[in-house]
Amino acid sequence: MRKFLLLFLLAGQFIPASFAQDGAGLTFDKAKMDSLLDVISSKNKAMISVALSRDGKTVYSRAVGYSTISADKKTDATIHSRYRIGSITKVFTGVMIFQLIEEGKLKLSTPLSMYFPSVPNATKITIAQLLNHSSGLYNFTNDSTYSSRLSQKVTQEELLASFKVPVVFEPGAKHEYSNTNFVLLGFIIEKLDKKPYALALKSRVLNKIGLTETYYGGKINPLAHEVNSFKWEAEGWKPATETDMSIPAGAGALVSTATELNKFMEALFNGKLINEKSLNEMKTMEDGYGKALFSFPFYERKSYGHNGGIDGFQSQAGYFPEDKLAFSYLSNGVNMTLNDVAIGMLSIYYHKPYQVPDFNTVTLKEADLDKFLGIYTTTQLPIKITFTKKGATLLGQATGQAAFPLEAVKENEFKFAPAGIVLVFDPANKQVTLKQGGGVYLFKKE
Repeated sequence: MRKFLLLFLLAGQFIPASFAQDGAGLTFDKAKMDSLLDVISSKNKAMISVALSRDGKTVYSRAVGYSTISADKKTDATIHSRYRIGSITKVFTGVMIFQLIEEGKLKLSTPLSMYFPSVPNATKITIAQLLNHSSGLYNFTNDSTYSSRLSQKVTQEELLASFKVPVVFEPGAKHEYSNTNFVLLGFIIEKLDKKPYALALKSRVLNKIGLTETYYGGKINPLAHEVNSFKWEAEGWKPATETDMSIPAGAGALVSTATELNKFMEALFNGKLINEKSLNEMKTMEDGYGKALFSFPFYERKSYGHNGGIDGFQSQAGYFPEDKLAFSYLSNGVNMTLNDVAIGMLSIYYHKPYQVPDFNTVTLKEADLDKFLGIYTTTQLPIKITFTKKGATLLGQATGQAAFPLEAVKENEFKFAPAGIVLVFDPANKQVTLKQGGGVYLFKKE
């Protein structure tokens, strides 16, 4: 349910197409896209399912990696494998809220106190502010105890009780992402429809547009083509946590496939679920936030959609209205920055300059790592980083976090691709520079 707001801020000139046409009259270099997924799979950078469709017709779909991994067996994922989609669920929730508004059962100005008066600031918070994350409600998944109880089933009453904490800011003062907003919106849908969220979703969305591989998730069931999620460690892919789906609810509890997410986005933008006025409300950005949608630019184009992250799953679904192009990826194991997959997929589709990465690394001996080991501190951040080794793999561990394996890209340079971290060591001066998200931080060895 984490938010991964990925921006495709690139520049360049359009390259005339010179490939075979797809079913929608455009061109697509399938071989190049295959080569991107081939190297991602062979280098253990991600296990992922992707899909592109234009005007309702699939241009490309493929899955690489495994749906399940055990000591004696690995089961290949397919394009029909079903992944937890995390916060992309919020778009489905937003659509149902706007359907209720169109039916006259709700208004954007309706106060939260109409349904849940015990929530802090409920009389001041509106449906609109829940939709665009300007409510000021604390994001309950940020609680320090959240990770210790994410596998435990909870009731609506227990979740509501956990929301009774001080607000972060007054409603409308600013925008800040909070899963709490959409859990509450899901509960409001249940109150107004007088049925569980899963059944409301089925009648309001899934049955209307013929989605059969999308639904409210439960305990992961491989026999139902549902995939487990994994995290990359020095020894390979290891099982990730499994959140009980009573917790994310309308903020992140759905399961789907990449192809069906494209169908959903196409239906949303083609008037099959809500009217044009409602869609325009969803698309209207304030401080970078729409109402259950975000905007992703790619060169001169603009798409709308959402990202998702829950346990070891990461995902994104988007739609370019002018081109009638939908794209989605769903991953159950990540060892790279998945924004790079989206950039690659769209660059190949639109024939932008793009070279498939080789993900080459350098091989160091176990003894080569000794000069990096130790505890490092900085005056710029309230954390320490401890570097240890496991065999020929360097491990980093920040204060309060689990250890993570680092890839050597040069003799003194390492990266942790899933978090976009680059570490450049200066052994002679006993220091390391950490680069992440545009920030540069100097750590010195104790």
